[in-house]
Amino acid sequence: MDQSTAPLNTVVLALPFTGTSTMFCILDVLSSVGRDWELLHAQAFQPKVFDARMVSLDGKTYDDVNGRRVTPEGRLPEPADADLVIVPDLHIDPAFSPPELFEPATEWLRAAAKGGAIVTSVCSGAWLLAHAGLLDGCEATTHWGFADTIARRYPDVCMRRERILVPTGEGHRLVTAGGMSSWGDLMLYLIARFAGQDEARRIAKIYLLQPHTEGQLCYASLLAGQQHDDALVAEAQSWVADNYANPTPVAAMAARSGLSERSFLRRFRRATGQTPVEYVQTLRVEEAKQMLETSDIPIEEIADEVGYTETSSFRNAFRRHVGLSASAYRRKHASIAPILAATPGA
Repeated sequence: MDQSTAPLNTVVLALPFTGTSTMFCILDVLSSVGRDWELLHAQAFQPKVFDARMVSLDGKTYDDVNGRRVTPEGRLPEPADADLVIVPDLHIDPAFSPPELFEPATEWLRAAAKGGAIVTSVCSGAWLLAHAGLLDGCEATTHWGFADTIARRYPDVCMRRERILVPTGEGHRLVTAGGMSSWGDLMLYLIARFAGQDEARRIAKIYLLQPHTEGQLCYASLLAGQQHDDALVAEAQSWVADNYANPTPVAAMAARSGLSERSFLRRFRRATGQTPVEYVQTLRVEEAKQMLETSDIPIEEIADEVGYTETSSFRNAFRRHVGLSASAYRRKHASIAPILAATPGA
C-alpha cells in the first residue's frame, strides 16, 4: 500500500430504508484494511486506506425498516469532499414510485459524481444511482428482483441482471453490485483497486468472503417483477401456471382470452415484457429449479415433467435462463444440505 496517500474520504449513505446490516458490514470490512491481517500476524498496522463514515442527509438518529435505532456519524459532507460513495441496499417495494426523500439524496449524488467521486451501489441501491441519472447510457446491475423494474423506469440504463459487479463510465467511476450479499464482491473490488490485490486476498481470508463468480441468475426467481394491471393477461398467467406442461400452452391461452393469437401476443408482451412463449419457458424452468433443489429425480424425467419432449432443449433453455447447467445447479443447491440436515428435527 502507498503510505504517502491520504485515506479516501468514504461516504456510506444512510437512509431510513437502507439495509442496516449491509452498512455495518461495509464499515467493518473497510476499517479492517491494513489492520486485521497485521493484528493476526503480530505485524505493524498499515496506513489507513479508507476513512469510512456512515452519514445521512441530516445526521439525525432514525428508525430503520426493522425498527432498529440507527445513529449516523454525521450529515453528508460537501459533495466535493467525497472521494468514494457507497449506496447500500434499499428496502423498498420495486413497484412503487421513488419517494420524495430520494430527491435530496440524488441531488447530492449528482454533485458528488460531478466533483470526481467514485459512486457505487449494492443491490437495490442502484435505483438511487439510476434516479440521479448517473447510469444513463451505461451498463449496470442490481438485485435480480429490481432489475426489470429499474430497466422499465429508466430505459437509458442497460441493466445486466445476470452480473454481480459492473464497473462502468469514464475511468470506471461508477460501480454497481448485484444482490445484497454482493457487498462482499464490491468490497474486494474496491480494496484491490485502492489497496492492492494482496490486501484484497487477505481480507477475503479474514472474512471468509467468496466472490459470486457464477453470477446471480442462479439465485433469481424468474417470475419476479411481473406486476401489471391487465386482468386478461393476469388470468392467462394464472391458468398457465397450472398448465405449463400443456403441449400448446400459447394457443390455449389465446383461445381462452377470446382474442386472435396475434392480438393476444401483443397484449401479453405489452403487460409482461415477455412473449407468451418466453413466459412459458420461464415457468417451466422455475419449476425445474424447484425439483432440482428438492429431489433426486433424474434430469431427463424433470425435463419431461415440465413439458419438454427433448432433454437437450430443456438443458439449453435451463442454461440460458439460469446461467448454469441443470447438473451444476443441482450440485450448487445440494451444498446447503448438510446445514439443513443439522437443524433440530431434520
